[in-house]
Amino acid sequence: MNITEPFAIGNSGIHLLDPRPRVVIAVLFSTITAVLQQFPPLFLAFALALFLVFRARLNPVIVGKRLTILGLFLTMIWLLVPLTFEGELVTRFWKLNIYLPGIVYSAKITIKSVTILLIFMSLVATMPITTLGHTLHRLRLPEKLVFLLLITYRYLFVIGEEYVRLRTAMKIRGFKSGTNLHSFKTTAYLIGMLFVRASVRAERVNQAMRLRGFNGHFYSLEDFAAYRSSGWFLTFALSLLILILVLEWLL
Repeated sequence: MNITEPFAIGNSGIHLLDPRPRVVIAVLFSTITAVLQQFPPLFLAFALALFLVFRARLNPVIVGKRLTILGLFLTMIWLLVPLTFEGELVTRFWKLNIYLPGIVYSAKITIKSVTILLIFMSLVATMPITTLGHTLHRLRLPEKLVFLLLITYRYLFVIGEEYVRLRTAMKIRGFKSGTNLHSFKTTAYLIGMLFVRASVRAERVNQAMRLRGFNGHFYSLEDFAAYRSSGWFLTFALSLLILILVLEWLL
């Protein structure tokens, strides 16, 4: 299982920007979007997210797959919230009441979720995870948290490979998953063995890093430069965020 970063490689205007303002704007933008309550500023935020995706030249097929995963969660929202968020009745379907406040609330959740995901895909996913780690360190996040992020991201794929090997071994021995006690016990053994192998692998990795002189710090040969284009981007993005907040306040 290889580490895949499909958006990290590119030469678009977004890729060439300084990573630091990109992370700052992504966090600010997602936070502001999450607290918006009116549809006009929400639509403006969504339009800005689409513009950034276009500027980053992201593969639309991969973007669609990421949105499909989010769509599974949003489907549950649309199936439950309009039926339980009581208020003005819109219609009845069999014995189920569908309420207008529930529909409005579901629409807001949908726009916010898609907007935030698109923002992070266009601004954060367009940089390698190592660049993101060093960017967070330059933004004065605790070094241990940055170290934990980089190590966790790297070895999630290693643990994934261990899981695939264990599942393959179980299938070779004739295991078929079901809803019986034997299947539950076997799955529990699989999870337990996965934790054991993860612990053993963590100890081996720790020893290997110490043998190579690791002292608790990551060093980067890449230096972040404050280009003029990054300044223009930061000014443009902050201006739009202020406009969104003003629109929210006026409405």
